Amino acid sequence: MRPLVHPSIEDITVEGILHALSDPVRVAIYAELASSTCTNICSNFLQVSDRSIPKSTLSQHFRALREAGLVRSERHGVEMHNTSRCMEIEQRFPGLLAAILNAHRIQSAGRVRAVKRKQAAVKKQGG
Repeated sequence: MRPLVHPSIEDITVEGILHALSDPVRVAIYAELASSTCTNICSNFLQVSDRSIPKSTLSQHFRALREAGLVRSERHGVEMHNTSRCMEIEQRFPGLLAAILNAHRIQSAGRVRAVKRKQAAVKKQGG
Protein backbone atom coordinates (compact mmCIF):
# COMPACT_ATOMS: atom_id res chain seq x y z
CA MET A 1 0.00 0.00 0.00
CA ARG A 2 1.38 3.40 -0.99
CA PRO A 3 1.98 5.91 1.79
CA LEU A 4 -0.32 8.93 1.90
CA VAL A 5 1.19 12.26 0.87
CA HIS A 6 0.47 15.21 3.16
CA PRO A 7 2.43 18.34 2.29
CA SER A 8 3.91 20.36 5.10
CA ILE A 9 2.11 23.64 5.75
CA GLU A 10 5.05 25.52 4.19
CA ASP A 11 4.59 23.58 0.94
CA ILE A 12 0.89 24.39 0.58
CA THR A 13 0.31 27.02 -2.11
CA VAL A 14 -2.59 29.27 -3.02
CA GLU A 15 -2.42 27.90 -6.57
CA GLY A 16 -2.66 24.32 -5.30
CA ILE A 17 -5.65 25.17 -3.11
CA LEU A 18 -7.44 27.01 -5.93
CA HIS A 19 -6.77 24.18 -8.36
CA ALA A 20 -8.07 21.53 -5.94
CA LEU A 21 -11.20 23.55 -5.18
CA SER A 22 -11.88 24.44 -8.83
CA ASP A 23 -13.83 21.20 -9.26
CA PRO A 24 -17.48 21.50 -8.11
CA VAL A 25 -17.50 18.05 -6.50
CA ARG A 26 -14.26 18.68 -4.60
CA VAL A 27 -15.37 22.06 -3.30
CA ALA A 28 -18.67 20.50 -2.15
CA ILE A 29 -16.76 17.71 -0.39
CA TYR A 30 -14.38 20.18 1.20
CA ALA A 31 -17.19 22.49 2.35
CA GLU A 32 -18.76 19.53 4.15
CA LEU A 33 -15.44 18.49 5.71
CA ALA A 34 -14.65 22.04 6.78
CA SER A 35 -17.97 22.37 8.59
CA SER A 36 -17.63 18.99 10.32
CA THR A 37 -16.31 18.62 13.85
CA CYS A 38 -15.24 15.00 13.35
CA THR A 39 -13.51 12.81 10.80
CA ASN A 40 -15.47 11.63 7.78
CA ILE A 41 -14.96 8.46 5.81
CA CYS A 42 -14.84 8.71 2.02
CA SER A 43 -18.02 6.69 1.57
CA ASN A 44 -19.96 9.48 3.33
CA PHE A 45 -19.55 11.37 0.05
CA LEU A 46 -20.87 8.82 -2.45
CA GLN A 47 -23.73 11.29 -2.97
CA VAL A 48 -22.58 14.89 -3.46
CA SER A 49 -24.77 17.75 -4.68
CA ASP A 50 -27.47 15.32 -5.83
CA ARG A 51 -24.92 13.34 -7.86
CA SER A 52 -23.77 9.79 -7.33
CA ILE A 53 -19.98 9.59 -7.29
CA PRO A 54 -18.26 6.26 -8.08
CA LYS A 55 -15.79 5.13 -5.40
CA SER A 56 -12.84 5.29 -7.81
CA THR A 57 -13.68 8.88 -8.74
CA LEU A 58 -14.18 9.76 -5.09
CA SER A 59 -10.71 8.40 -4.30
CA GLN A 60 -9.23 10.69 -6.94
CA HIS A 61 -11.06 13.71 -5.51
CA PHE A 62 -9.77 12.98 -2.02
CA ARG A 63 -6.24 12.48 -3.37
CA ALA A 64 -6.39 15.92 -5.02
CA LEU A 65 -7.62 17.52 -1.78
CA ARG A 66 -4.95 15.70 0.25
CA GLU A 67 -2.09 16.57 -2.11
CA ALA A 68 -3.16 20.23 -2.12
CA GLY A 69 -2.88 20.13 1.68
CA LEU A 70 -6.56 20.70 2.34
CA VAL A 71 -7.26 17.44 4.17
CA ARG A 72 -5.43 14.96 6.34
CA SER A 73 -6.30 11.32 5.71
CA GLU A 74 -5.61 8.28 7.85
CA ARG A 75 -6.22 4.66 6.99
CA HIS A 76 -8.26 2.67 9.49
CA GLY A 77 -8.60 -0.82 8.06
CA VAL A 78 -10.34 -0.46 4.71
CA GLU A 79 -11.70 3.00 5.51
CA MET A 80 -10.00 6.33 4.97
CA HIS A 81 -10.77 8.91 7.69
CA ASN A 82 -10.49 12.52 6.52
CA THR A 83 -10.29 15.80 8.40
CA SER A 84 -9.93 19.36 7.17
CA ARG A 85 -6.69 21.27 7.71
CA CYS A 86 -8.60 24.58 7.92
CA MET A 87 -6.87 25.83 11.06
CA GLU A 88 -3.38 25.28 9.62
CA ILE A 89 -4.28 26.90 6.32
CA GLU A 90 -5.96 29.84 8.08
CA GLN A 91 -2.64 30.55 9.83
CA ARG A 92 -0.75 30.42 6.52
CA PHE A 93 -3.32 32.24 4.33
CA PRO A 94 -5.70 34.18 6.62
CA GLY A 95 -9.22 34.47 5.20
CA LEU A 96 -8.57 32.48 2.00
CA LEU A 97 -10.66 29.42 2.79
CA ALA A 98 -13.44 31.45 4.39
CA ALA A 99 -13.73 33.54 1.22
CA ILE A 100 -13.74 30.48 -1.06
CA LEU A 101 -16.29 28.60 1.06
CA ASN A 102 -18.52 31.68 1.34
CA ALA A 103 -18.44 32.11 -2.44
CA HIS A 104 -19.32 28.42 -2.81
CA ARG A 105 -22.32 28.84 -0.45
CA ILE A 106 -23.57 31.88 -2.41
CA GLN A 107 -23.16 30.07 -5.73
CA SER A 108 -24.88 26.92 -4.44
CA ALA A 109 -27.81 28.91 -3.07
CA GLY A 110 -28.19 30.60 -6.46
CA ARG A 111 -28.30 27.23 -8.19
CA VAL A 112 -30.97 25.97 -5.80
CA ARG A 113 -33.08 29.08 -6.41
CA ALA A 114 -32.69 28.68 -10.20
CA VAL A 115 -33.81 25.03 -10.05
CA LYS A 116 -36.85 25.97 -7.95
CA ARG A 117 -37.78 28.75 -10.38
CA LYS A 118 -37.48 26.33 -13.29
CA GLN A 119 -39.63 23.73 -11.51
CA ALA A 120 -42.27 26.34 -10.69
CA ALA A 121 -42.35 27.50 -14.32
CA VAL A 122 -42.77 23.93 -15.60
CA LYS A 123 -45.52 23.27 -13.07
CA LYS A 124 -47.30 26.49 -14.02
CA GLN A 125 -47.16 25.60 -17.74
CA GLY A 126 -48.40 22.06 -17.11
CA GLY A 127 -51.15 22.95 -14.72
